[in-house]
Amino acid sequence: MTQQNLEAPLQPRLYRLYSGISELTGHIPDSVILLAARIFPAVVFWQSGRTKVEGLSIKDSTFTLFEQIYALPLVPPHIAAVAATFAEHLMPILLVLGLFTRLSALALLIMTLVIQTFVFPEAWVTHGLWASCFLIVIAKGPGAISLDRLIRLDR
Repeated sequence: MTQQNLEAPLQPRLYRLYSGISELTGHIPDSVILLAARIFPAVVFWQSGRTKVEGLSIKDSTFTLFEQIYALPLVPPHIAAVAATFAEHLMPILLVLGLFTRLSALALLIMTLVIQTFVFPEAWVTHGLWASCFLIVIAKGPGAISLDRLIRLDR
């Protein structure tokens, strides 16, 4: 048997399999995809924000972290610690609710780019995954399962 004879029966089966997968996944509503793109990175940022506080106060260790490990150029560590902690709490809530969604996704995308550039450049795969979710939300909007859609901020 030649190589061509071996591949011939396989091609129609692979095509049918691929077509079946494409058909099945083609029925996933955009609103579900956009909801996932909002929720999963929001949880990551929320959890990070929770590690920086105790009750309603920012931990001393958070300020130390921003002085020694997360040191950013041009931004004093105290201001960066407060701003990051605030953003890691507010923006995920807004994303999950789908309120001011594109703005929230943009804010977290900028934060991701800062983290990638100045703090953990070796974590580009993780940051790329977050950025992909944020870019999808920025480009496509929050989807039907959102307060933005309910109150007609995003049609």
